[in-house]
Amino acid sequence: MKVISDLHIHSPYAMACSPSISLEGIEKTCIEKGINLVGTGDFTHPKWLAEIKSKLDPAEPGLFKIKGSTSGVRFILSSEACTIFEGKDKKVRKIHNCMLMPDIDSVDSLNHVLSKHGDLSSDGRVILSMSAAHLVEEIFKVHKDAFVFPAHAWTPYFGVFGAISGVDSMKEAYEDQEKHIYALESGLSSDPSMNWRISKLDKYAIISTSDMHSLPKIGREMTLLDVNSISYNSIINAIKDKDAKQLSGTLEFFPEEGKYHFDGHRQCNVSVDPDKEKLEKCPVCGRKLVIGVLHRINQLADREPGYVPKNRPPFVKAVPLREVIAYVLNKPFASPHVTKMYEDIIKEFGVEYELLTKTDTKLISEKINPEIGEAIQNMRDGNITIKPGYSGVFGEVDLLNRDKGKKLSYFERQKRL
Repeated sequence: MKVISDLHIHSPYAMACSPSISLEGIEKTCIEKGINLVGTGDFTHPKWLAEIKSKLDPAEPGLFKIKGSTSGVRFILSSEACTIFEGKDKKVRKIHNCMLMPDIDSVDSLNHVLSKHGDLSSDGRVILSMSAAHLVEEIFKVHKDAFVFPAHAWTPYFGVFGAISGVDSMKEAYEDQEKHIYALESGLSSDPSMNWRISKLDKYAIISTSDMHSLPKIGREMTLLDVNSISYNSIINAIKDKDAKQLSGTLEFFPEEGKYHFDGHRQCNVSVDPDKEKLEKCPVCGRKLVIGVLHRINQLADREPGYVPKNRPPFVKAVPLREVIAYVLNKPFASPHVTKMYEDIIKEFGVEYELLTKTDTKLISEKINPEIGEAIQNMRDGNITIKPGYSGVFGEVDLLNRDKGKKLSYFERQKRL
């Protein structure tokens, strides 16, 4: 059975997330996107957990569905936790961790334990005063079939390998509990090929999720699986085994579009390509630059770009359909014009995943809009221009190469002055 999954999302109770998120809305969006397995998100939050309990029914073993729904969308119990602790070097560590659990009773038991380390009602992404290793230890005391993986592993502030994390390996981060870590989430600013440059990551599955904060962002990255039958254990085992036949691939952002790909300083509008400029401080204000994902991967890499390990699942890069439409129409992402065209396209062609990766773009051009078809074909061919993201600023994707002039870095602009 083919499974298109998004295992890391959020609820309306997580910081900086849309209040309009609901379980019903998640299901509807998953149907539009072509997703048939999605995380519940934020099971540590009491109010969201109450909604999970009241609105979801058990389906296949370890999975859930909306009560009374006949759709094929299944939910898996998921949450994210921020562990804040002091490392052996006496420096503070902040690592975000994703957790999957196989049943509600285990979630209740885990929440009871975690409530001793933080206020579960303060944020859907619970903040815990405990080490990442201690968190994993407590999770596996609750249930042997739990699953934990580092969230957005490379982002500077909260990624396990982020520039500010202070660790260079899973062992340093999770200590004796590293034995329970089988996967890492690559995040929006890196893709599998970037992670393949680091040989010590070969033992982990590279998975992708949306980490969405609003419904339209569901599925902006996804993990694709092919299992004999769908269940909690079949999903977890497929990821653990790293078998390319079962863990069949991922759908990725173009990593340059991620908001921490390059180094930079947002306040001064300074973006730095670490492959061209070696700089630690902002040339405008003198403050430290935010060291981005590309720079950090270069620091840890022991392989050249382009290396592909044996039997690794393939991946496809895509720009979400709403972003494509917003770009073509030159309208805001959330505008009524973009929403109307998105709905028209889904009604005409079906789910977004198929449209972005397989649908004949000539048909899209003929039935919807010539530039939409051309933009999607350019995306598939890699014939696009991206101004990379940095320091919390998302990258800008030019799908039709409208900007014929070269996009200059801060330093290149200065040279022309």
